Amino acid sequence: MNTAILLFQCLLIYGLSYVVWHLLKWRLVKSSLDNVPGPPPESFVKGNMRQFRSLESVKFQRDMVDNYGGLVVRMHGLFNRPALYIYDPKALHTILIKNETIWEENPGFIAINQALFGPGLLSTLGEQHRKQRKMLNPAFSVTHMRFMLPVFYDTCRRLRDAISRRVKDAPQEIDMANWMGRTALELIGQGGLGYSFDKLVDDKKDVFAESLKRLFPIVSELGILPLFLPQLRAIVPARLRGVLGSIVPIATARDMKRNADLVAQKSQKIYNSKKRAFQEGDEAIGEQIGQGKDIMNILMRANMSLSDKNGLPEYELVSQMSTLVLAAMDTTSNTLSQILLLLAEHADVQQRLRAEIIEASGGEDLPYDTLMQLPHLDAVCRESLRLYPPLQWSSRVATQDTVVPLSKPILGVDGTLITEIAVQKGTEAFTGVLGCNTSKAFWGEDALQWKPERWLSPLPDSVTEAGLPGVSGNLMTFLGGKRACIGFKFAEMEMKVVLAVLLQSFVFAPSGKEIRWIPAPVFYPTVGEDSRYPQMPLRVATYSN
Repeated sequence: MNTAILLFQCLLIYGLSYVVWHLLKWRLVKSSLDNVPGPPPESFVKGNMRQFRSLESVKFQRDMVDNYGGLVVRMHGLFNRPALYIYDPKALHTILIKNETIWEENPGFIAINQALFGPGLLSTLGEQHRKQRKMLNPAFSVTHMRFMLPVFYDTCRRLRDAISRRVKDAPQEIDMANWMGRTALELIGQGGLGYSFDKLVDDKKDVFAESLKRLFPIVSELGILPLFLPQLRAIVPARLRGVLGSIVPIATARDMKRNADLVAQKSQKIYNSKKRAFQEGDEAIGEQIGQGKDIMNILMRANMSLSDKNGLPEYELVSQMSTLVLAAMDTTSNTLSQILLLLAEHADVQQRLRAEIIEASGGEDLPYDTLMQLPHLDAVCRESLRLYPPLQWSSRVATQDTVVPLSKPILGVDGTLITEIAVQKGTEAFTGVLGCNTSKAFWGEDALQWKPERWLSPLPDSVTEAGLPGVSGNLMTFLGGKRACIGFKFAEMEMKVVLAVLLQSFVFAPSGKEIRWIPAPVFYPTVGEDSRYPQMPLRVATYSN
């Protein structure tokens, strides 16, 4: 063990030395980004990265959006390495779509996802990513969503019944974040893996679910350390990473490794059971939840039809399972928690939405097209996703020297107008999701107000004509281009089914406790100044017409 610790220390010193030099050399060359206005660095070592990745993140981004004039802002990375925060539509279209082969995902993002999930959809690049996405696309089609809708309703009715038992005698304070997390896990379990994680019957804690819930908060607690991960992974042989991850003298990093391992073990176990069903034939597959129509069954069947050269190895398939479960669980469950809190705080909106759902359903499950087109339901979901995107930003790194055009000129530090920005290879550009979704330049003076009614009439020309390259009309919440969120239709349907079922049975009101939202990097709710445990209590009562 002492030898392993000594090896880790030597590798750490070497890795940090490499990182420091790699970052410091940027300051030896003058950058065109120096003429782009932006906030001063907090320190030479941290630049603006602590502010950008801390609990102050939203406040810091709002300051950049509101106080630096243009739709592009200069930031400072580690050791003051120049970077850009971009919510200019033309620039984003260039980065995410037109020149997407030049702009790759941030190495830190790839490395942390590799550590959490292995080589899944969020942690691969180039041809490997393209192959994985092509095989997954059919499972996220509208046709497949229609097929999965009855499974969603069945799960949400079990959720409704579980809450009903707790509030049948009198209104109760219910931790809705916990129930939304359990429901999201069960929905991606059945719809994604053909597996039931949680019958939503009792209150016992599931070890797998608890590990999933801990992963994003753990990443947040690591602060800027994940930024060093690509260089460390580059110098540490793959066979030693597991050992070193278990003994690294950073408790949070060991906690991350432990939870990631548990998620991987569970995913492997589920994969093995599905593999056995394939070996046993169609009858065994048909006996699975969803009759073999879940996302992973579709992926495994498609993979079996390909040659070894064109197919995915087993470890990549298992990595997709971990990736899908965590990506679908936290983002959607926390967005649903946010919507329920907003509805609790706006009783009039809650009642209008309830009336719309009850009238449209007539006591029956809403068909897919009707569900997805309910105007008030759609407006509430869109406005919540606009103002409170679960993921505030993503980033890309230029793989070669290139030029980024702007839709509107910005005034440089030296007083000249900038119509395009020349960027060097290695420059990082942050996709300003929060900036795009809440900029007053696009959305008007009420941009920071939650107003679902804005979606019930034509949006202003400043939005519709901006050309924001998001996959979900006029929003950047699900990003855009070939690395946009593949499951956004799945998430939209899940949110609407949950709300359609719950609002017909319950009335939600604030608990009186202050709810804080932690960017981790996916927002999650908690109670109390120092708490990091996900929870969101609401007062829940049975609805009587």
